[in-house]
Amino acid sequence: MKSAKYWNDEYKNGKNISLLMREEKNIDYNSKDVIEMSYELQSGSYIEDMKNYKLSIYYQEYTLEIANIIKSLCQSNSILEAGIGEASTFYGVVNNLDNDVKCYGFDLSWSRIAYANKWLASNEMTKHSLCTGNLLDIPFLDNSIDVVYTSHSIEPNRGNEKEILKELFRITNKYLVLLEPAYELTNDENRARMDRHKYCKGLEKTAKELGYNVIKHELFKYNANPLNPTSLIIIEKNKHAKSNDLNVFACPKHKTTLIRNKDCYYSTEAMSIYPIVDNIPCLRVENSILAVKYEELF
Repeated sequence: MKSAKYWNDEYKNGKNISLLMREEKNIDYNSKDVIEMSYELQSGSYIEDMKNYKLSIYYQEYTLEIANIIKSLCQSNSILEAGIGEASTFYGVVNNLDNDVKCYGFDLSWSRIAYANKWLASNEMTKHSLCTGNLLDIPFLDNSIDVVYTSHSIEPNRGNEKEILKELFRITNKYLVLLEPAYELTNDENRARMDRHKYCKGLEKTAKELGYNVIKHELFKYNANPLNPTSLIIIEKNKHAKSNDLNVFACPKHKTTLIRNKDCYYSTEAMSIYPIVDNIPCLRVENSILAVKYEELF
């Protein structure tokens, strides 16, 4: 297994890390470590891109439209961006919502969350809670967030569409809004490109197979890359359970409430602690530290 330094050097040389790692591992899909390494190495690049005037204008329009969609769906008390990256989308969406909406986000990459927190703070945005997490084991309680949305975060996860949709739907209380590659709504050339990159597909079909109420599936009006057009899928949750506004973080293993204590979260079911590093709760399954005597000691 090649080191992170090796992949970092390859990234600096302009190489496609996902492709190289798939070749190295002799696989035809983006595994979790391939996705994590690719995005870890990109950390900071999205914020840097925001200095581009044309791109910043695009993000203003893109995020305003997302916020308007959320406001048109329901009166939401809480939102979450799944796969928040460096918060380039999150920032605009939150700025266009009511001030009393509770805002959450998570990402596989710790470095991207760190960049996100730093960038949001520099823009005087502090009313948010971000953590690390995996789309396949989301560290939030059932029905805990009114509106959950994604912005091309399911994208590299071809083959895991069903499992990811189930997790996103589980934590959603009212609506799930997906902005992902428009595989079924684009041309053959773009689909071939998506196939090469192992981008997700069949989200609407999979959602319907799971019995979810898909109320919209169409091309999204804003698109940064014509080779990778965006689709908008809106899923309504048929049964609205009461969300838990006080404590929404969950043990990623058991999906149960976590207890905050100083610099960690504790799961009574897993009998494990999840560290908080530089104010970032690390809530991926592999972040857990077995601590059977934690309650007895502390």
